[in-house]
Amino acid sequence: MELARLAADSIVASAGDAIVAADREGIIRVWNAGAERIFGYGPEEAVGVSLDLIIPEHLRAAHWAGWRAVVSTGRSRYGGGDLLSVPGIRKDGGRISVEFTIVPLKDEGAQLVGMAAVMRDVSKRFEELKALRRELAEATDKARAAGAASRPG
Repeated sequence: MELARLAADSIVASAGDAIVAADREGIIRVWNAGAERIFGYGPEEAVGVSLDLIIPEHLRAAHWAGWRAVVSTGRSRYGGGDLLSVPGIRKDGGRISVEFTIVPLKDEGAQLVGMAAVMRDVSKRFEELKALRRELAEATDKARAAGAASRPG
């Protein structure tokens, strides 16, 4: 096996991040161990199933509209390693925050045959950031109130 193929196969198999690839119809064809760890589904549950498996129901219409646009044109406004942040859904129904990049998958004739995503669960960081923003807002409110109270009336 050539080194590039061996490296690619090893990276997909062992990456801590989720690596998920779907065909043009949005059916999952690749589901690595990272995807199992993050989303809770084993490959036997995910491969052959729609991406709806991990997309919250209220976001599916927007997701599929964007998906169809990319499939029909072969182009995405999220190319070149742009990092996207979206909510995802786990097997247990829990919501998570995911950051990901997409990779168009093209055949030898440069025709789009599917897309892959490399995803990372950033739920903990997202919750920490929300908590910091709340604390900052509270501190700002207290400082404003203290400043207003100390002004001569």
